Amino acid sequence: MSLQDKLDAFKADFKAGKPPYHAPPEIHPIMERATAELIASGQAARAIKAGDRAPTFRLKDQDGNDVSSVDLLAKGPLVVTFYRGVWCPYCNLELQALNEALPQLQALGANVVAISPQTAVNSRKSVRTNHLGFPVLVDAHGETGAAFGLRFNLPDYLVDLYTMLKNDLPAFNNDPGWTLPMPARYVIGQDGIVLYSEVNPDYTHRPDPSDMFPVIDKAVHA
Repeated sequence: MSLQDKLDAFKADFKAGKPPYHAPPEIHPIMERATAELIASGQAARAIKAGDRAPTFRLKDQDGNDVSSVDLLAKGPLVVTFYRGVWCPYCNLELQALNEALPQLQALGANVVAISPQTAVNSRKSVRTNHLGFPVLVDAHGETGAAFGLRFNLPDYLVDLYTMLKNDLPAFNNDPGWTLPMPARYVIGQDGIVLYSEVNPDYTHRPDPSDMFPVIDKAVHA
C-alpha cells in the first residue's frame, strides 16, 4: 500500500468519526475551508523548489545535538521533510513511510532529517512513537520553514477550532504565534541545489518516498 493510500484510508476513517479521534462532523468543512484558502493563496508555488539553492540551517535535534545541513551535505545528498508536529496523524504516517524507506535512502548515500516547529520534548515523542532512525530537528518559531517559504499563519477561525479541540499549538511549539509549515519534502544535492521538491498546502497529500530514489541515484552517479 502506498503512503497516499494509507493517508486516504486514515482520512476516510477520520471523517467517519471513528475512534480514536471521534471527530465531530462539523469540523471537517472548517478544515477543508482552511486548506482551500491556503491552496488559493499560491504560497506553495512561491516556496523553495527544484533548481533553487536551499537555505542552509543549523538546528538542534530531539536530544539537543547540533545538526548542520552543510556538514550533512559534505557526506552526500540530503533528504529534508518538513512536518507539522507529533499531534498530526498524517505527519506520523509520513514519518513512518520515510523510516521504512531509510535503508534504501542510506544505501544510495543520502542522509535524512525531519524538521518541525515543535519543542524538543515533542520531537523526542515523534522519534519514540514512530521508531525513527533519523533525527527530528527543532525549528524554533518556524524560522527555517520560513526560509524555505513554507511557514504560514493559521486563520482566526482555524485557531478557534484548534483551541476548541485542545490542539494547543503555542504549547506544542513553545511559541505564542499560531503558525505551521506547509508539509514539504526536498532532496538537496551536495552543491546545495534542490534536486527534488514537493510542497503541498493540502496536508492530507504526501508523495511516496520511492519518488526520490531515482533523483538521488542520479545525483550520486553524476
